[in-house]
Amino acid sequence: MSRRKVPAGAWITGLLVGALAAVFVLSLQARKNIPAGGLAAGASPAPSVKASHPAAPKAPEHKVPAGSGTGRRVVYSVGQKRVWLVGADGKSRRTFAVWPGTLTPSKGAYTVTFRRETGTGSDGVQIENAVYFGTANAFSNAVDGSSPSPDPSLRTGAIRERAADGKAMWDFAAKGTPVQVVG
Repeated sequence: MSRRKVPAGAWITGLLVGALAAVFVLSLQARKNIPAGGLAAGASPAPSVKASHPAAPKAPEHKVPAGSGTGRRVVYSVGQKRVWLVGADGKSRRTFAVWPGTLTPSKGAYTVTFRRETGTGSDGVQIENAVYFGTANAFSNAVDGSSPSPDPSLRTGAIRERAADGKAMWDFAAKGTPVQVVG
């Protein structure tokens, strides 16, 4: 059997003809979506395939609660189980969900009284970034990242955060920072 070489120009011509045929077929398919009167200037044909799933829902907006004070502060909503780190301009710098312990602080104004970088929480869990306010409550995150439901037999004022949120709280809330607890 002898092999014959196909000239390079023939390969290029074959590929070009194939590409032009594909463009022609695609243009015919696209014409099916153009109204009889044609398209207005700048208009696009209707898409031929509808989305198979709806658009993702918009993330809920968590505004700083009304009546939560003014100026730079931490706001903790007991009912929403959410914290806001609020700048001096009254705008939220960060907001996040938390997991409260069994002791709920009363509504009102507090200040950060103490901070502890690492330690053991009142529930026996290794914690970090503990920011205390009032007499028995503290924001902290578990070193192992856990957020278990508190043991109802324990009296714990731990308000647990995710690690990144605990770090943000630590960086934001120095001793003396106002903490406003709302419903």
